[in-house]
Amino acid sequence: MNRRTLLRAGVGLSTALASGPNKADTPTVPCQCDGLSAAARFNCETDVCAEASHDFGNIVHRLPRAVLKPAGTADIAEAIRWAAAQKLKIAARGQGHSTYGRSMASDGVVVDMGSLNAIRAIGTDRIVVDAGATWKSVLEATLAQGLTPPVLTNYLGLSVGGTLAVGGIGGTSSRFGMQSDQLIELDVVTGDGRELKCSRESNPDLFDAMRGGLAQCGIITRATLALVRAPERVRRYQLFYRDLASLVADQRSVLAADRFDQLQGAIIPDGKRGWRYQLEGAVHYSGSIPDNRTVLAGLSDIRDAAVITDLTYHDDARVFEKLETLLRSKELWYRPQPWLFTFLPGSKAERAAGELMRGLSGDDVGTFGRVTFYPMLTKAFGSPLVRLPDDSTAFPFNVVRVAADKEKVGQMVAQNHALYDRVREAGGVLYPVSAFPMSSDGWKQHFGSRWPQFAEAKRRYDPEHLLTPGYEMF
Repeated sequence: MNRRTLLRAGVGLSTALASGPNKADTPTVPCQCDGLSAAARFNCETDVCAEASHDFGNIVHRLPRAVLKPAGTADIAEAIRWAAAQKLKIAARGQGHSTYGRSMASDGVVVDMGSLNAIRAIGTDRIVVDAGATWKSVLEATLAQGLTPPVLTNYLGLSVGGTLAVGGIGGTSSRFGMQSDQLIELDVVTGDGRELKCSRESNPDLFDAMRGGLAQCGIITRATLALVRAPERVRRYQLFYRDLASLVADQRSVLAADRFDQLQGAIIPDGKRGWRYQLEGAVHYSGSIPDNRTVLAGLSDIRDAAVITDLTYHDDARVFEKLETLLRSKELWYRPQPWLFTFLPGSKAERAAGELMRGLSGDDVGTFGRVTFYPMLTKAFGSPLVRLPDDSTAFPFNVVRVAADKEKVGQMVAQNHALYDRVREAGGVLYPVSAFPMSSDGWKQHFGSRWPQFAEAKRRYDPEHLLTPGYEMF
């Protein structure tokens, strides 16, 4: 790795860690919310602020002055106006599953969106849901009507507002794009305290700025999402390959043939043997059972190693919960999670991934980690601020790992930055849920030609730059 890049990332990590105390060092903060009608829902207690000072990544800690548990959008609007008068930053927190302090506000206000979690209405083709609801609760409600969101995250414990703010990717993204592409309408409280609705027809500039806009222009409070008919069952195929080239060849083949309803893949540590290469495809069905020979015809996987499972759609969607239970049982769920998420251009993906993998070892990923790698059709994506490579296909290249040794966290964060620089050199882009620091100039480079429009929306809807300071963007 480039030494200068490692040093820069390491310094950034030290700065982030120094920006706020860890739980053990959390001081008592007196409540300074007098005169606010929502003050009864503000909480300045030590343990409440401490909880909001860390996230799933458990790398960055920033202590807020207060936490707001809103009873409705009016509380959020009032809190934003109050924060502006106090010159305080404010950030929304769903389930706290960011990995690098993005939902934190040092000496500011954190809005705990978990108190806004209602399912408001379900129609034949849409659902209206509060932003603090989890995708698990959304799925439970829609399946009762035989419906489902077109795109579900692999882990359903994430909040609706949280994933829409970054885009939201899942196993069906190659066919349907991001979760933010399924949006019909949003209710938003802007950075200047206005309560607005936005859609493709109403306040379209705000709608564009909110879909994958990293909560820089407003806080999502409610979403109207498209729904489709849910299948009854899912037949899932885990196929294994001897090398990267054969994996990529079959991934491209099944994508072009639209063979699977879900398509993902991974490069997995395999002890002293190095890596295993996995294609994971799923066929949705109701009624006739898929014929395995037809589904797998012409593929070059190690057929004796194939794992085929058949579950209800409900159980398949929740299968990640088993991994969560395992990680919790081994006390790894709350360890630092220095993850990296990027997209490689399809035309260069195999070569670039091969070069990137030569810089990684099984120890860099860990026993329960993996590098996710699979193709998606970019034409399925439409959220303006969700960046993808300029290519007909894009391959997510994501380093998903748990830092079992806390002493190596800084090294892993620095490695993320160095890997990202190499992804950019290959024409790739960032999926901005990654664990490493980014400067304002870095964000300008990330958004590229879309930056001026994004900056104008920020000026219009959050002129004091109050919202979501964790990205350190504006």
